[in-house]
Amino acid sequence: MARQGMVMALLVVVLAAGCWESASAAAMLSQLKPTLAVTASPTHNQVLHGGEDVITVTWSLNATAGTDAEYKKVKVSLCYAPVSQKGREWRKTHDDLKKDKTCQFKVTEQAYAATGTVEYRVALDVPTATYFVRAYAIDASGAKVAYGQTLPGATFDVVSITGVTTSIKVAAAVFSTFSVASLAFFFYIEKRKKNN
Repeated sequence: MARQGMVMALLVVVLAAGCWESASAAAMLSQLKPTLAVTASPTHNQVLHGGEDVITVTWSLNATAGTDAEYKKVKVSLCYAPVSQKGREWRKTHDDLKKDKTCQFKVTEQAYAATGTVEYRVALDVPTATYFVRAYAIDASGAKVAYGQTLPGATFDVVSITGVTTSIKVAAAVFSTFSVASLAFFFYIEKRKKNN
């Protein structure tokens, strides 16, 4: 009986320690240092098309940022601008980065360099919305330790593909015409049978 109590107490202690560790390890955007200067090639309010247009993203260490010795990787993402988050809970910004749904589209994740550039062709699955670019500096443990973004002034729009191509429109028109012609033909046949 005492052994069961001891096992239960040990289990509770291990679970509590695990929860405390994961809670303390959670990164908050407000606690990250904005040490990266990020720019993107689209001009403010420029319209880009999925599968066609290319974005050039450049990042560098801010002159006043201090040291970047702990930065091992950089992760660049396409993020929903505040105007595209209104009324859409699945796109909302949250200070806890584990709960943040702002940056859902990865542009790149690569080894950190104090200055870097990447070209990204807007993917076909990127929804129509207004976006900005955010870059995270990641340390050796995989934790986000700093960031930079193009907000507030440099947002751009992406228009995704509709999936309705010219061939689909032509096929729809042909089948619609065929169905109306078939209806008229069978109506004529039925009317003729009634008259005979």
